[in-house]
Amino acid sequence: MKIYTRTGDKGMTSLVYGERVYKNDARVEAYGTCDEANSMIGLALSYLQAESFSEKRDVESVFQQVQTVLFHVGAELSTPRGKEVHWKLEEEHIRQLETIIDQWNEQLKPLTTFILPGGHPSGAALHVARTVVRRAERNCMNIEEVNPLVLAFLNRLSDFLFVAARYINTCLGAQEQTLHIFR
Repeated sequence: MKIYTRTGDKGMTSLVYGERVYKNDARVEAYGTCDEANSMIGLALSYLQAESFSEKRDVESVFQQVQTVLFHVGAELSTPRGKEVHWKLEEEHIRQLETIIDQWNEQLKPLTTFILPGGHPSGAALHVARTVVRRAERNCMNIEEVNPLVLAFLNRLSDFLFVAARYINTCLGAQEQTLHIFR
């Protein structure tokens, strides 16, 4: 199978069901940004490969589920309005994120000030993924009739990635840097 098709050489691409749109179409921007976030999560996980900590297997399992659901979000965003979505997002996906957020957050020091993104490279990459998800969420606002569950999931996913970055940093002993005010 060839990877290249040459069908996008003039700035157009296909949505699910074959509808052709420009590559800067709102749907393409939104699902492309989800793909970018998914890749950043993959980068974060790659930084964990050389690490050893007791929660590693559970963390990797959670992220595999999150990445899969993020693909479902992309599939939903790439489906034209009025067409059947093959991989539909469900409220259960949001509840699962909330459960993990609560479990991991219980194990973290309470926030008393803003923290600066950083720490272990994996934690830092998760902070970047969080900001990419926020952009995906904003991009969705340019699409007519977005499934409200997509917006809710992306909103919760950014919260999850914030907690996940802190959790990974804690598991690996990386210090969080707090915001310092210059006077």
